[in-house]
Amino acid sequence: MSGRLTPRRPRSALRSGRLRAAALGTALATVLVPALSACGGDASTAGGSATLKWASSYFPTHWDPVVSGSGAQFRELALVYASLTRTDATGKAVPDLAKSWEYNAKGDQITFHLRSGLKFSDGTPVDAAAVKAAIVRAQKQKNSALFGDLTSIKSVDANGLDAVLHLSQVDYQIPQLLGERVLQIASPKAAASPTKLDQSPVGAGPFIVTQLVPGTKVLLKKNPDYWDAKDIHIDNVELTSAPDAATVVSGLQTGVYNFADIAPSQAEAAKKAGLDVFVQPGFNANNLSLNVNKAPFDNAKVVDAVRYAINRQEFVDKLTFGYGSATNQPFPKGYVAYDPQSANDYAYDPAKSKQLLSEAGYKAGQIKLNLVIPAEDPQAEIVQAQLAKVGITVTIKVDKNWATPFFAKDLTFSLYGTTGRDSAAQTLTAHFGPNGPLNLSSPYEPSGFEAAIAKVRQTPLDSPDYAKVLQAATRAGLQSKALVFTYSSPNLIAKSKSISALPKNPAHIDWTGVTISGSN
Repeated sequence: MSGRLTPRRPRSALRSGRLRAAALGTALATVLVPALSACGGDASTAGGSATLKWASSYFPTHWDPVVSGSGAQFRELALVYASLTRTDATGKAVPDLAKSWEYNAKGDQITFHLRSGLKFSDGTPVDAAAVKAAIVRAQKQKNSALFGDLTSIKSVDANGLDAVLHLSQVDYQIPQLLGERVLQIASPKAAASPTKLDQSPVGAGPFIVTQLVPGTKVLLKKNPDYWDAKDIHIDNVELTSAPDAATVVSGLQTGVYNFADIAPSQAEAAKKAGLDVFVQPGFNANNLSLNVNKAPFDNAKVVDAVRYAINRQEFVDKLTFGYGSATNQPFPKGYVAYDPQSANDYAYDPAKSKQLLSEAGYKAGQIKLNLVIPAEDPQAEIVQAQLAKVGITVTIKVDKNWATPFFAKDLTFSLYGTTGRDSAAQTLTAHFGPNGPLNLSSPYEPSGFEAAIAKVRQTPLDSPDYAKVLQAATRAGLQSKALVFTYSSPNLIAKSKSISALPKNPAHIDWTGVTISGSN
C-alpha cells in the first residue's frame, strides 16, 4: 500500500478544517464561491436543460486521478472519468468500461474485456492499451497516490480490447479494487502531459469538462459518447467549492445550489428547509493512531489502557447527531468485512484503564502526550477529556503539514478518519499491514495478519467462504496495538426535491437514472 492515502475530512458539528488531499502534501486553497446561477430555485438552465448545481466540500485539488488518489474527491472526478468496474448498491464490482472479466485457473491472471467502440472525449480510443497506460502511470508516475494499491499487478498485456493483468500473487480482489476509487482512466494522449491533464481532465465518463477554474468551479456537459449515455439524464453540471458550512443550506434554499454534501449538524436545518437529506452508506471510520515504536506505547499495557479509556458512544452522541454509530473496527456494522466476534472487544472501562496504567508503572499525570492533528477537530477534545479521566494528560497540537510526519511515521499519537476502499482487503492492509499508510507503527503488524489477508486475496468473491475468511482477517487485524477505532458515519447529502432519488451505492455517487425536474 502507498503512504499517499488521502485521509477523510472530519465530519463533525464543528468542522473547521478540510483534510482533502493533505496526505499528498498539497496546499489547501480557500476560495470564495461565485453565484453560478440566479436565485429562484429553478433546476434548469434558460434553455430548459437539466443542470446539477453541486456545492462540494471535497472540491478536487487535482484532476489527474493518479495524483488525486482515492480520497473523497474521487466522487467528483467520476463525473469525468470512467473505470474498468464500478460498485453497485450491494457494494459488489459490476461492469463499467469493461463489459466482463475472468481469471485463469490459478487466480494469478485476470483478463478484462472492454466494450467496443468507446472513445475518450478527445477522440482517443478506449482500448486495452489505454488501460495498460493508466496502470503503468499509476504505478510509476513520481507523484502517484495509487502505486501502493497496485502492488499485485506485475505486468499488463494489451490485446485490442482485452487487457490481461499478470499478478504477482493470487488476488481475487482486483475487480473490486479497480473501480472509481483506484483506477479512473484518463486518455493516454492527454496523460502524456500529466501537468496539463491535472487542470484539463480528459476521460470517458458521463460528462466532459468545458471550463475549469482551479480550486473554485468546474462546468461540465453531458458526454454523448459515454457508454451508458442513455441513462444519464443530466445535461450540465456546475460544480463549485462549497462556502462556509453554515451557508450551504441557505444556498440550497435559494437555488444557488441544488445538491451539496453536509455535516450531521446541518441535517435537521436542511430537512426543515424542505430539502431532501440523502443518507449515503459508506465505509467511513474514525480512529486514534498510536506508534508502538515510541514510548509510552511501546508498553502494551499502556496501549490497552488507552483502549479501555475510550468511550465510543460519546463521539457518536456529540458529533453525529444521530447518524453515526460506535465501532471498534474500520467497517460499519452489517458490512461483509465487519467481524461480529470482535464487536465487544475493549469496551469502555475506565477503572480497568487506570489499573493497567498502574501495572505499567505509571501514576496519574505521569504520561503526557501530544495529540497531533491536521486541523482543529472536536474529536481531539473528546479524546483529551476521556484520557484525562484516567490520568493521561493530552495536549492538542495542530500541524497543517501533518501529512509529512504522519506518513514518515514520526508521530507518537494522532487521529484521523478515512473513506475506506471498495476492496475490504485494501482497507485492512492500509490500516494493519507492515507498510500500510495508515499504520503509524510500521513496520509492526499484528501476528497472523499477513496469512489472514493472503487467504482473503486467494478466496474468490463469490465463494461461500468469502465472508468468513474476510471477517477472520478483520479479527486478526484488530489485534493491532496501533489503532483504536471510535465511530463510523454515513455521508450526508442535501438536495432539492427537483433531483430524483440517487442509487444507494456505498460511498459512491452514481448519476445513472437520476433526473432533475424543472423546479425545486
